[in-house]
Amino acid sequence: MHIDFARSARSTVGLEWEIAIVDRATGELASVADEVLRILDAGSTSGRHPFITSELLTNTVELVSGVHERVAGAVADLEGQLAEVREVIDGLGEYELVCSGSHPFSQWYDQHLTDKPRYHKLIDRTRWWGRNMMIWGIHVHVGIDERDKALPILDGLLAYLPHLQALSASSPFWAGVDTGYASNRALMFQQLPTAGLPYPLADWAAYERYVGDLVRTGVIEDHSEVRWDIRPSPRWGTVEVRVCDGVSTAAEIAAIGALVQCLVEWMSTRLDEGHTLTVLQPWYVRENKWRAARYGLDAEVITDVAGTERLVTDDLRELLTTLAPIAERLGCAAELQGVRQTLDGGASYQRQLRVAEAAGGDLRAVVAHLARELRDGVVPATDAAASAS
Repeated sequence: MHIDFARSARSTVGLEWEIAIVDRATGELASVADEVLRILDAGSTSGRHPFITSELLTNTVELVSGVHERVAGAVADLEGQLAEVREVIDGLGEYELVCSGSHPFSQWYDQHLTDKPRYHKLIDRTRWWGRNMMIWGIHVHVGIDERDKALPILDGLLAYLPHLQALSASSPFWAGVDTGYASNRALMFQQLPTAGLPYPLADWAAYERYVGDLVRTGVIEDHSEVRWDIRPSPRWGTVEVRVCDGVSTAAEIAAIGALVQCLVEWMSTRLDEGHTLTVLQPWYVRENKWRAARYGLDAEVITDVAGTERLVTDDLRELLTTLAPIAERLGCAAELQGVRQTLDGGASYQRQLRVAEAAGGDLRAVVAHLARELRDGVVPATDAAASAS
């Protein structure tokens, strides 16, 4: 099977942000995205909003940036779209917006499926696991200037998958339960066919054979249904990082976007210079993913083929120094420093756990905290708990 890889300007960036709608009074997920999108579409000259779309469940809208040279431009796109959604939500008067990897207490059987054939087909095949996909994430696309760089860069990025997962981890609760995981979403999502970690593939021809095998046996209809944590996106000519949980602030999505953009440009430059990228053994990659999902920023990760282990926060701080010249060149130095702010102040899962503890285990306080963060940025957890009580 031949798969074209679109031409894309090197290291350009695009961002996607999945946003959940909740009932303002109860904190429960609210299945009103169809109404929100109807209002947004009615205000568009084409009859459909060009960047704000539906997702699997009708409690979710997805914001999609344009293609930008700088992360700041992509984030500004998302903030503008979020403002559009918020104007509609505020007009309806009963709802709020939140983003995290999972909802703290809503139940899967109360949610409604978006009426699209691809979603009905997914649920018909995956049943209980598919219906449990009450998950939200962010996706980062970075342009690749040569098709044959896509898979080597993907393989290189797998060494940093736990770093990205730990930074974004925001799903410690699931259906009212404290799971003990920083990112329960990471382990839920990989239950879907074709989701999870990518297979080692030697070259683009091997990728084409892989997709061809799945199409021929009826697993998928096209390459867009390969839902790996990191994947090539042939339609856009990008590598797409999908491993991250949803984050509740624009500053966090900017930081993660900058980190991914810098990593891709760094690896692309090394390939141009004739270097070989560090590619961890698949069993190390799998172990790292589990450790980051379980322990978040407290995870010790395997950093090289020799099995060296290091606290992920220490490795991230050193990585920021390594990437600093790249960030200057790409114009995202300020955004990249947001990674340091997360390391110093705590990731979302840590903030949520603090709020829950301060509120005596009342998870409605966590929802109120997430809504406040999406409106105002990161706030002290005790303040958020107090305001929700």
